[in-house]
Amino acid sequence: MTEPSLTGKLIAWLADLVHRVTGLPEPLVRMLGWVVGCLVIVVAVLLTVVYLIYVERKISAWIQSRIGPNRVGPYGLLQTVADAVKLLLKEDIMPAASDKGLFVAAPILVFATAVVTLVVIPWDRDASGGEISIGLLFISSVASLTVIGIMMAGWASNNKWSLLGGLRSAAQMVSYEVPQALALVCVITWTGTLSLREIGLGQTGWFFHWNLFRYWLWIPALIYFTASIAEVNRTPFDLPEAESELVSGFNTEYSGMKFACFFVGEFASMFVVSLVFSVLFLGAWHTGIPALDRVIPGPIVTYVKAWVVVLVMMWIRWTLPRLRVDQLMGFAWKLLIPLSLAAILIVGVVVQLGLTY
Repeated sequence: MTEPSLTGKLIAWLADLVHRVTGLPEPLVRMLGWVVGCLVIVVAVLLTVVYLIYVERKISAWIQSRIGPNRVGPYGLLQTVADAVKLLLKEDIMPAASDKGLFVAAPILVFATAVVTLVVIPWDRDASGGEISIGLLFISSVASLTVIGIMMAGWASNNKWSLLGGLRSAAQMVSYEVPQALALVCVITWTGTLSLREIGLGQTGWFFHWNLFRYWLWIPALIYFTASIAEVNRTPFDLPEAESELVSGFNTEYSGMKFACFFVGEFASMFVVSLVFSVLFLGAWHTGIPALDRVIPGPIVTYVKAWVVVLVMMWIRWTLPRLRVDQLMGFAWKLLIPLSLAAILIVGVVVQLGLTY
C-alpha cells in the first residue's frame, strides 16, 4: 500500500474532521465529499474559463501589436466579468419560425457535455471527481455528444447560415473523431488500461517516463492534439463558425444567455481536452522531478500543465489562417487517419516485442 499523496492526506483529514464534528456515518461523509469535490472542480474550471477568455484577448493583442483589455479593473482583469454580465442582461431573442424546444436545448447540451467530462479527470493519485475504470471511453462518448447539440442549433434556428454551420460541424467532428480515437487506442495499447488514473500512475518518476517521450507515442500525441483543436472548433479548424462565410455559423441566431452557453462551452471544452492531453501524455500530476512531487500538490501540477496546452492552442489560433473545407476534410482523411493507423501498428509491434519500459 503506497503512502497517500499530499492531496489524499488533506482529503482524509477533512473527512475525519467532518465525521468528528457532525457525527455523520463515514459512508455518508464520503458521499458528501464526492459531491462537494465535483462542485469544487466544476466551479474552479468555470472560473478558469472566465479568465481563459481574458488571456486569449491579451495574447491576440500581443501577437497583433495591440494592448487588449485594460480598462475594467486592474490590467483589465474584470473585463470578461463585465462582458458576462452584459450578455446575461441582454434580451433573449428567439426566431419566430424556430423549433423552440431544440433551440433552447442545444446550448444546454453543448455546455453540459463539457462540464460532465470533468468528473473523471484525475487531478492527483487520490483526487478525482469520480474515478471509473473506463474513463477514456466515457470521455470519448460524452464529448461526441457536442456535435448533436451543434446540429440541433443549426436545424432549430431555421436559418440557412446556421444550418450550413451545423452540417459543417457534423462532417468535421465525425471526421476528426476517427484519428482522435485511434490516437487513444495507441495509449490504451501501450498502457493496457482505460483508466485515466492508471495511465497517470504509469508515468511516475522522471519526465522521460511521460508517454510523450516514450518511443513513438509522440506521434499519437501530435495526432490527438491536432484532432482536439478540430473537435473544439478552434482556428485553423473553425469552419462551422467561419464569420467571413457563415455570419457566425450555428450560433448566428443566438443571443444573451444561450449565446453565453455556447461561448463558455467552447472554452470549457478546450480546457477539458487540455486536461486529458496532460494526463495522457504529459505525466498527469507528476512534475517530472521525483523530489518536487513530494512538495507540490498534484492538482496544481495538472492545472498548470493544462494551462500550458491551452496557451499553445491560443498561439496556433492567432498565427495560422483558417483552412478551406476541402483542405480540412483532406487533412483528416488523407493524412491524420493513415498516420494514426501506422502509429497503432508501430505501438502494437513495440508492445508485442516487449520493448516497453
